[in-house]
Amino acid sequence: MDTIATLWNADTPDAAEALLQTTAAKPLRLQNFVANEFYKASSSVDALESFNPRTGKVLVHVPSSSAADVDQAVDAAATAFPSWSRTPRQERARLLQKVAHLIQENKNLLAVWESIDQGKTLARAEAEVDRAATNFSYFAQFILAEEGTVRYVDGESPVMAYEHRSPAGVFGLITPWNMPLYLLTWKIAPCLAFGCVAVAKPSEVTSVTAFLLCEIFRQAKLPPGVINMVFGKGATAGSALVTSPKVRGVSFTGGVGTGIRIRQDTAADVGKHISLELGGKNPNLIFEDVEMGKAVRLAARAAFENSGQICLCGSRIYIHRSRYEEFLPAFVGYVKQNYICGGTLGPVVSREHYSKIRSYLALAQKESATFHLGSVPEEDPQGGYWIPPVVLTGLSQESRVIQEEIFGPVVTVSTFETEDEAIALANDNANGLAAVVMTNDVSRMRRVGERIDAGLVWANCWLVRELGTSFGGLKASGVGREGGVHSREVFTNLRTVHVPSSW
Repeated sequence: MDTIATLWNADTPDAAEALLQTTAAKPLRLQNFVANEFYKASSSVDALESFNPRTGKVLVHVPSSSAADVDQAVDAAATAFPSWSRTPRQERARLLQKVAHLIQENKNLLAVWESIDQGKTLARAEAEVDRAATNFSYFAQFILAEEGTVRYVDGESPVMAYEHRSPAGVFGLITPWNMPLYLLTWKIAPCLAFGCVAVAKPSEVTSVTAFLLCEIFRQAKLPPGVINMVFGKGATAGSALVTSPKVRGVSFTGGVGTGIRIRQDTAADVGKHISLELGGKNPNLIFEDVEMGKAVRLAARAAFENSGQICLCGSRIYIHRSRYEEFLPAFVGYVKQNYICGGTLGPVVSREHYSKIRSYLALAQKESATFHLGSVPEEDPQGGYWIPPVVLTGLSQESRVIQEEIFGPVVTVSTFETEDEAIALANDNANGLAAVVMTNDVSRMRRVGERIDAGLVWANCWLVRELGTSFGGLKASGVGREGGVHSREVFTNLRTVHVPSSW
């Protein structure tokens, strides 16, 4: 069976469901994508099973790529690099715009399978497909209006000093399971735009849209080897990619533990570019002057979008004590009415992640937290990995439930008295990715926002992104920034050239 053709024809929810019924006994098998061709992984190890979060049944089989498979893809990328790195910006931009067009043209197909594979709602998946297309169109335009720096040194023979950038080489791009297509394209688009080539390894938990994206690259007629895709486990395929001496840069989004391992494994390769976007345990500060209805709606969205499986979710709510008694019942009632499993809320991504979230809820119960909404789910889920929204109070600031990233539909609510205390509570965490500040005082927005240890701060809004601004975190939330010129820093090498007017 031609897996790509079979999936390509199932571009509606009904068609996809019919396909899943016919393949239930023998799930489809994905393949690696190297030099514009689909290949079976060479490893003798059995393929990995990827499960449907809504049912708990096997969805597809994913290649368990070996180090040899990764080396094959890296070699293909290295072969393509000399030509691609010298390809004129106009041609690179044209090809990236073609990819953006094909993503938009196949929006229904990609959104249906993203929703099935990850568990997110179809509406959420559609928004992420739109963003995936925008990632390519944005960087296609960026490289056509790129600016540089030129300075002059006076003297007997004045010297022009200008900055010149060149593509860094082969990159390893490793992405997580929570926003599979969106985050994969966020890395591939700038990588290719700035003249680099890539081997991408998406999460083995959510690989379907990455597989479909390979066909889009082929239809766009990208040169062979410019972008390659290997599937498999992080400990094998991911590790081989990170440590390959031919890979001159790694851009990774995922957990702190894996980020630490990448830094350790690449420490001796001093010239290798490293960009790490890691975890978040983000605070949401609600001050006494807010309009309560707006605050409730924004806090709920920031906590429960994509079932809380977004690294930017505001899972720690701190509200001024004077508004706590008003906020809590309004918030619980709003969440109960508007975030419903099977409707506006999907399942969590996997059995493993379900068990992780459950362990934190069991800990909260052990620590005598109050469950205003939700409960500890059953240990052995039946019929998918569903966890209804949970709202907790009564936990100490030192609790692991408050300190550690749960990455699920779980939010804690605590109080503060003063502005300084709110900032101290927000910063009392190892992570520093994002934060939300709700207040009607513009001066406070700036005053508080500029003191929070977070790479992104939103005032009275959330998840708004202008793609030229920096994306990344402080403290344990990572190193490096991506977006606009910041992505250029990741994917290029910089040199200063000095040219005299005469000699």
